[in-house]
Amino acid sequence: MTETSTDSRPLPAEPGRVPTAADAELIAAAVATAGRGLVDREAVAEVVVLCAVAGEHLLVVGAPGTAKSEAVRRMAGQLGGRYFEYLLGRFTEPNELFGPVDLRGLREGRVEFETAGMLPEAEVAFLDEVFLGSTAVLNTLLGLLNERVFRRGRTVLPSPLRICVGAANHLPEDPALAAFADRFLARVFVEPVADARLEELLEAGRRPAPAADPGTGAGAGAGAGGTLAAVDRLAAAARACDLDEVTPLVGTALRRLRAAGVPISDRRAVRSQKLIAAAAVLDGRTTATARDLWVLPLVAPTADAQALARDTLADLVEKSANRGLVHAAEQLARSTAARAERLARTSTALLAEHRGLPEGPDSRLRLEAALREIDAGFDPADLPAALAGIRADLVAAVSPS
Repeated sequence: MTETSTDSRPLPAEPGRVPTAADAELIAAAVATAGRGLVDREAVAEVVVLCAVAGEHLLVVGAPGTAKSEAVRRMAGQLGGRYFEYLLGRFTEPNELFGPVDLRGLREGRVEFETAGMLPEAEVAFLDEVFLGSTAVLNTLLGLLNERVFRRGRTVLPSPLRICVGAANHLPEDPALAAFADRFLARVFVEPVADARLEELLEAGRRPAPAADPGTGAGAGAGAGGTLAAVDRLAAAARACDLDEVTPLVGTALRRLRAAGVPISDRRAVRSQKLIAAAAVLDGRTTATARDLWVLPLVAPTADAQALARDTLADLVEKSANRGLVHAAEQLARSTAARAERLARTSTALLAEHRGLPEGPDSRLRLEAALREIDAGFDPADLPAALAGIRADLVAAVSPS
C-alpha cells in the first residue's frame, strides 16, 4: 500500500492570511492560457478553477463532441499536480480507479490496496461518463468526493484531491443516482458552438493546443511557485473570507430561486457560500460582496433551472463581475459590469499580442472585432473609464500609420 504524503494536501486556513494579488493574477494567467484557442468554452476552464479554490466538485454536461474534455484537460494541465483521468463504463472495475489489491498484504491476510498513480492519490481528477460507473464504483467515490478520504477494505487514506470534474452527455434519470450527482455542487451545461462563430471554431481547430507551463503545468506538483500552490493559498483565504456583508443578499437570492421553482436543497444553499468566497478571493478580495453573486446559477441542477436562475436574479447580479474569471462571470450574470471586465481583459491580451508580433491582417481583424464589440455594447457616455482607455489603444492600433 502506498502512503500519501500530507505535504501535498490543501493547506489549512491560517489566521490573517490573505490572497495576494500575485496569486490571483497567476491563476488568471493560467486560465487565459488554458482558454486560448477554445471557442465558447473558456467558462468551463474558469469554473474548474473556481471549484478548485472552493473545494467543490464540478459536473460538465453536454452532447458528445462539444469539447468538454478538451477544456477540462487544458485547465488541469495548467493547474499541475498529480492528475488522474478515466472513462467510466458499465463494466469498469473498482480496481481500475482505486488500485489493485496489495498481493503482499493479501498473503498475510490483509485486504489493502496499491493506490500509487490512481484516483485516491490524485490532486486533480477528471471522470468522463461519470454516471455509467457501477454501484461498487460510485459508492466508493461518494466517500472520496465528500470526505476526501479513501476507504476500502483495511485501506484508509486521506486524499489530496482538490477537485474532481465529472462529465456526462446528459443528467441521469435514475433516482438512485441523485445522491451521487449531488456531490457535484456546480454544474456547467455545454451547447454546440453557435453558427455565427463557426469560422472562429474552424480557425482555432487548426492551431495546436497551448503547452502547459513547465513551472505550473502537469507534473509540476504543488511547488512553492506553482499554480496549484496558488490555488491552495487562495483556498485557505476563501475559508477565512468574510461573508457577513453578502449574507442578506444570498438569503434573498435563495428565497427567490425557491419561489421560482428552482430546487435548492439546504445542503446546496449552504455550500453555495463556498463558491461565493472563492469568487471573492479570485477577484483579489477577502470580503465577499454583491460582485460575487454571479456564481449562484451554478448550483441550479439543470440547464433550464440555470436559465431561470439567471432571469430571477438579474437585478441582484447586475453589478457582478470578476477580473480573473471574465467569461464565466459574464455568461452567468449577463451583467454590464461582467461584459466590461471580459472586454477589458481580452482586448488587453489582443493588444499585447499585436505589439509582440509583426503586423498582419489576422491581428488587425481581431483588434477591429474587439473595437466593434465595445462600441456595440456600450454607449460612449457610459463607457467605464478603464475600458475607455483600452478603446483608445485599439483605435490607435487599427488606425493607418
